[in-house]
Amino acid sequence: MANAASGAGVNSECITKFNELQAKRLHRYVTYKLQDSKEVVIDQVGERGATYEDFVSALPENDCRYAVFDFDYMTPEEVPKSKIYYIFWSPDCAKVRSKMLYASSNSKFKTGLNGIQIEMQATDASEISRDAIQDRIKDRAC
Repeated sequence: MANAASGAGVNSECITKFNELQAKRLHRYVTYKLQDSKEVVIDQVGERGATYEDFVSALPENDCRYAVFDFDYMTPEEVPKSKIYYIFWSPDCAKVRSKMLYASSNSKFKTGLNGIQIEMQATDASEISRDAIQDRIKDRAC
């Protein structure tokens, strides 16, 4: 699937891994990267037992990524639930070219991931802290 804005295509394995996370719950998270500025490919896959902290550690400090995370939580009524987050990780210290390439491919890429429940863009770790994630769930409940 080619992206008209940046010319980046999407490797079919990206959609397969997302579907395994979303429908089959085989993975906790998947991170994606642009390879040679031409194609979105799988970067890392977190096993189902991985923690949120494992996920945050998988994001590079100085480069962009797309990521999905299956976040489990308890409602105020003590009912277990989960939400699938899509995070566009674009750290402040990433190279401008990288930020531009990822930004231009972002919309088209996430369109192919059916089942995303909450979208976020983050430029530093505080924007994707566990508290920030839980705040987004609360915001959506109102």
